[in-house]
Amino acid sequence: MIFEFGLKDSIDILIVAILLFQTYKLLRGTSGMNVFIGVLIFIIIWFFVSFVFQMELLGSIMNKFVNVGAIVLVILFQDEIRGFMSKFGSKRKSKGLLGYIRKLFFSKKAHETINYISEITDACKTLSKSKTGAIIVIQNDADLSAYAKTGEKIEAYIKARLIENIFFKNTPLHDGAMIIANNRIKAVGCILPISHTQDIPKNLGLRHRAALGISQKTDATTIVVSEETGKISLSERGKLYFNISAEELLFFLTNGVDVENKK
Repeated sequence: MIFEFGLKDSIDILIVAILLFQTYKLLRGTSGMNVFIGVLIFIIIWFFVSFVFQMELLGSIMNKFVNVGAIVLVILFQDEIRGFMSKFGSKRKSKGLLGYIRKLFFSKKAHETINYISEITDACKTLSKSKTGAIIVIQNDADLSAYAKTGEKIEAYIKARLIENIFFKNTPLHDGAMIIANNRIKAVGCILPISHTQDIPKNLGLRHRAALGISQKTDATTIVVSEETGKISLSERGKLYFNISAEELLFFLTNGVDVENKK
């Protein structure tokens, strides 16, 4: 059997590749990434079973799963789809469709290692000395807009004094997490998912569980200052690093390596 490959087929493959790549970018760093990979593997197996090897019985069984796959995917990725459609329909930050396409394909990385790291480190050092509780979430690749909406939006420059004032005891916005994205303080007083991992030390409170929870669902970097002890902890990719110094924190945020492996 001879397959004819023309311009239309090239465009078809290109569009599918772009859609898959954008889906990957949307889910990268989130808990849905593993589901996306599993779905992709299933589709590849289904293609070979049904069209290449033409295994009728197994192909018919897999076809049943494919037929209801769209509904299952909507249920699994409802948060990601909601966020994508919200961005698509918004015109506040883009000039029409052209602006959206430019932003979609040529957007810069959200979290860059720039001078605001020293501001965060200085603030955490001061908060640690005064035993002022704080939790700061720094966005990396995964979008944190859904969590930012649970708090108060402020859109402020990252300054140590501002961070210290926000987490000062008994102030209206001190309770909850601060979310930093695109070199700005996006929101404060935000609610984060709580980790239910059983091996967390019993003496740690909700701030540490929230830091671990957000790191299990996204690729965000989260800093916690304990209100009881003043010790600084850091969480990333499902791991908690306890009792780190301000110098170690600066090293971690600058180099993006494990504190335990720091030379």
